[in-house]
Amino acid sequence: NLQAYAQFKDLLILKGYSPNTIRNYCTEFHLLLRLLGKEPVSKLTKPQVLSYLLWLLEKQGCSETKIHTTVNAIKFYFEKVINQPKIVMEIPRPKKPLLLPKVISIEDIALMIQKTENLKHKTILRLVYGMGLRVSEITQLKINDIDSKRMQIHIRCAKGKKDRYVNLPEKVLPYLRDYYKIYQPKVYLFEGQAGEQYSIRSAQNVFQQSLRRANINKKIGIHGLRHSYATHLLEQGTDISYIQKLLGHNDIKTTLIYA
Repeated sequence: NLQAYAQFKDLLILKGYSPNTIRNYCTEFHLLLRLLGKEPVSKLTKPQVLSYLLWLLEKQGCSETKIHTTVNAIKFYFEKVINQPKIVMEIPRPKKPLLLPKVISIEDIALMIQKTENLKHKTILRLVYGMGLRVSEITQLKINDIDSKRMQIHIRCAKGKKDRYVNLPEKVLPYLRDYYKIYQPKVYLFEGQAGEQYSIRSAQNVFQQSLRRANINKKIGIHGLRHSYATHLLEQGTDISYIQKLLGHNDIKTTLIYA
């Protein structure tokens, strides 16, 4: 199945899927191929697919989200790579749980920033919360994406390969200028020690350290700042369709979860 895997990955790349989607699909497809051994994946039957999904759920304890990714990967192979859509047309998907977004209060966010001494870390937290950014968006920001005259930041090729503009909060601009003068980044707004793009894991660690310093006992990731941004805007009376545009959601239903 080495050739099948290579064709699968190559087509994902050619179709312009995001690196994250390519990684997730390839991981799930690779696991299936390992279990198949020498049996060709192209000969896989619907009962075998259903048995495999049941094994993932019952024996491996996989989440509904992981099963959906697995089904998507299998569908991509049969529909796009070998043009055999029939096998996947009737594959059932487990119902995803409807989870409410985790939110941090305005007071706790202020405390987190206050307890964070490192200027770079402070600036990361201010921008993620102040503009409702995804962690991947803050790490990909480049210096020339910032337009201080128009008070906007250009978010390039975000989720779904979409560009958008977000408002740069006036209160954040002075801190951003202080950060730039001291750190003098060259390409990316936030860079590692060797001048490379700041990693997502580093940004996540910054957030977790700030949580601990502020003694906030919540199981929440840095994405919670984006959830908090949207929730606080809604609580302050901001129109839901405007919040949708700021967050870059395609469907208003995605934004309505904050209500």
